[in-house]
Amino acid sequence: MSSPLPSVLLEQFDALRRQYPPEMKTSLVLPLLHCVQDANGHVTEADAVAIAGYIGMPAIQVIEALTWYSMFDREPQGRYVIKVCRNIACSLRGSERVVAHLQRKLGIGLDETTPDGRFTLRTVECLASCGTAPAMQVNRTYHEQLDEAKLDRILESLP
Repeated sequence: MSSPLPSVLLEQFDALRRQYPPEMKTSLVLPLLHCVQDANGHVTEADAVAIAGYIGMPAIQVIEALTWYSMFDREPQGRYVIKVCRNIACSLRGSERVVAHLQRKLGIGLDETTPDGRFTLRTVECLASCGTAPAMQVNRTYHEQLDEAKLDRILESLP
């Protein structure tokens, strides 16, 4: 996506902007970044600059949000982005085993995408599911209490 923003995104941006008081325009940063990622699969620095222009704020503030949060991908990803929690609770309950199984099953390493563009495999610091560890997120869907059989069922269920 390049500036100016495509009309379909501008319509989404305008709808979101109507939900916020004018003095709270900086609160739009994360929702607008999500809109772009949903539309394009990732968010570039040029997208962040365009969002800043739309909101009327310094570009560096939007770029900081883009680079700070791990939920935003700055490069093209697979259709399904699998994020496995590696924090202490998940680690103690087998997240390394989950990662190893996914690597074998998908034939890729961490931060790689399958040749068909279907899956990208990553680890993240925390998914806030300590009580149901090990956990992973596939796009925006959480999966918890994982074992190899459950992983296979999840992968098989994805179109």
